[in-house]
Amino acid sequence: MSVTHIELTSATLEYESEGRGPALVFAHGAGGNRLSWWQQVPALRDRYTCITFSHPGFGSSTWTGNVAGTVEFSAVLSELLDRLEVDRVALVAQSMGGWTCLPLALQQPNRVAALVMASTPGNLHTPEIDEAREASRGALESLRRAWDARSPGSSNPAVGARCLREQPALHYLYSAIQGLNPPRSFEDRVRIGPRDMAEYQTPTMYVIGEEDVVLPPPIIEAAARITPGARLERVPQAGHSVYFERPSEFNEVLAGFLRDVYPS
Repeated sequence: MSVTHIELTSATLEYESEGRGPALVFAHGAGGNRLSWWQQVPALRDRYTCITFSHPGFGSSTWTGNVAGTVEFSAVLSELLDRLEVDRVALVAQSMGGWTCLPLALQQPNRVAALVMASTPGNLHTPEIDEAREASRGALESLRRAWDARSPGSSNPAVGARCLREQPALHYLYSAIQGLNPPRSFEDRVRIGPRDMAEYQTPTMYVIGEEDVVLPPPIIEAAARITPGARLERVPQAGHSVYFERPSEFNEVLAGFLRDVYPS
């Protein structure tokens, strides 16, 4: 295990590289950081070199100067891969991580061998995706307000009510990892539409938690429909953080996809 910090042009990143074999990078969501992947790395490190990192503004990763509003996460990840001399990689993106990884797959198709979009449409925008987002916005904001106020019966929307009810310790751990992040905001500045995806060739799999209230299934289904050749996997009784709530199911689906398109 090797946890370290690396100084890049626009940020200082906390990252860890563990295991052996082809490179496999995990990009966390807005509720997580490098630690979020504690159930995936042990399951895959015997076959892949697992690289986890905290985005700038998360965990102990920091931006350099006042560049947070101008530098995309995809550029930061690209430079990290350059510095680590990773020429070929599979990417696993959770929620916000999709905004990091999908642009990189579009910009560097020869580098990105495979992409897993877990509970995320990334930067994809179509009328169908945007309408589905808008339809769920009010309910999500209500859930977030209740959780922020710790109202009786409320749960963290990122893992959901079922997780709190059936796996309270896991719900607590998710929220504790989330609490390690300093206050921050995330803005979707890049917009990718169907025209951008016309020549897309990266093997891609979308994973849906059937009880996701943050990015509900219709959003992910719509994203998969405009991604050429995309595979779509559904995990029942799972919310927004399938990898965290249902690690056995997620790891099995992930390992199977990687065996097909990015063998170790």
